[in-house]
Amino acid sequence: MADMPGADAVAELLPELAPPPTDMVGPGDVLDINIYEAGVSLFSGAGGSGQITANPGVQVQKLPPTRVDDLGDITIPYAGTLHVAGITTGEVEAIIRNSLARMSQNPQVIVTMNQAITNSIIVGGEVAKPGRLVLQTNRETLSDVIALAGGYRGNTKDLLLRVVRGEQSVDVRVNDLVDNPKLDVRAYPGDRLMLINNPRTYSVLGAPGRVEEVPFSRSSVSLAEAVANAGGVNPGIGNPAAIFVFRYVRDQLGNEVPKVYHLNMMKTGSYFLAQRFAMRDKDVLYFGNAAANQPSKLIQLISQLFSPILTVTAAVQTVKNSN
Repeated sequence: MADMPGADAVAELLPELAPPPTDMVGPGDVLDINIYEAGVSLFSGAGGSGQITANPGVQVQKLPPTRVDDLGDITIPYAGTLHVAGITTGEVEAIIRNSLARMSQNPQVIVTMNQAITNSIIVGGEVAKPGRLVLQTNRETLSDVIALAGGYRGNTKDLLLRVVRGEQSVDVRVNDLVDNPKLDVRAYPGDRLMLINNPRTYSVLGAPGRVEEVPFSRSSVSLAEAVANAGGVNPGIGNPAAIFVFRYVRDQLGNEVPKVYHLNMMKTGSYFLAQRFAMRDKDVLYFGNAAANQPSKLIQLISQLFSPILTVTAAVQTVKNSN
């Protein structure tokens, strides 16, 4: 499995979209509609809910909750079928008022949202309150959504947030949302968020004779800590000059490609390098066998190590010397 996408990749997969109006109407929404009429009322015989006492000539009719159908339409008595999908509640008021204007004396309309479907997202998985969540401001970030859903269940280092937007899907570690605010992008109406319990692990193979899968003890584990957790290099059968990390990474085209990182613990600088080298999910830590041929002859080593101490040139030269 390749590493989690960075801030740039997340921004590409989940671009920052202009937030739509919070009262945008769409299929599935349920509207409360109140119609106020003065003088002779179209709804006077329809069982109006009451009168405005300050002006007995004004009556208000509260229509039953009105659901927007799959085509984005609603039906209003005397006005007929009206298309309201993609507009705000204020614009719906204007459409209803104009439709009744020729049949009623200066009708006034108030439309409010009873149940919001369009301006909501679905949150599931390891949260306290899974289900549909209405975005009140359309500026809530991913971490805001987790908090509004009652918070997470479990340990943050083991939790993966999967965001599905349209045909795009991206996975982000919950801990990374805290460590890197650029990853904490805004949620958007229609998003589906799933909080998954997916602990990060690395595998240990080779000379120690221990074939095991080791969970991350914290959100970040260095190569030095991984070697220590594996019991270090066995002085009898292991070769401290032949420690390798196998990993899949994404190239510039987004394809997963294998890479191998070599660590020679016989060199002092490698101990500093190991402290700076961060393990990633599904890495394989391999200890070479002292009795076998040098493992560096069997695999193709990369010529890139991110370390301010051990340069790329020095890393390549170390491999050549070991051969």
